[in-house]
Amino acid sequence: MATCQAPFTKSVLGAILCIGLNSHMAPAIMARKKTEYYVNNKEFLANVIQLRDYFLEGKNLGHETHIDSIRYFRFHRDRRTSVQFKRCYEYLGGCFSKIATHLSYKPNFVNYMFRDDMISDGVENCIQYILNFDPEKSKNPFAYFTQIIYYAFLRRIQKEKKQLEIKNKILEKSGFDEVMHTDRHSGNMTGMNASHSDMGSIKENIETKMNR
Repeated sequence: MATCQAPFTKSVLGAILCIGLNSHMAPAIMARKKTEYYVNNKEFLANVIQLRDYFLEGKNLGHETHIDSIRYFRFHRDRRTSVQFKRCYEYLGGCFSKIATHLSYKPNFVNYMFRDDMISDGVENCIQYILNFDPEKSKNPFAYFTQIIYYAFLRRIQKEKKQLEIKNKILEKSGFDEVMHTDRHSGNMTGMNASHSDMGSIKENIETKMNR
């Protein structure tokens, strides 16, 4: 880190200026380093290769999906293999989560209410598509998995938009707005009770359709 070299360092004023400048610079430099190195790329790469090897072995054993391989190695009869797998798997899960969380704070993602779902999708996709990363062609898994997470975010946003559109169409067809405004100006309690009953029926109908 660069230090202040004031021409009058020996004076009291010079010393104060140097201390002030250096103490002001240090937090900014530390914050920048923390941002840049929140995932150690070298260690990250080593664990990605290791998890790929586990999944490739699982594929050779006839596992149909990566989930089958995860179950197999987590509860492997050889305790050492099980411990090593869990350590690798949990480390990568933490890395994927950090990358996804960091990306979710970008201006184009931060305001979505379902941001936690976006992060979960990103982590899940990283594990699901880890075999597609080729360490022979790239030594930068950080960039690869950031892209995987980015597209997972976009898919979640599209999915939520479609769900919202479906919900709005169901509400329109069910006449939800009409029921909500029934007898608004009437003091008739019987009418109000009937309105609430109809509204409850419509809500149940909507939930049934949404869950199909």
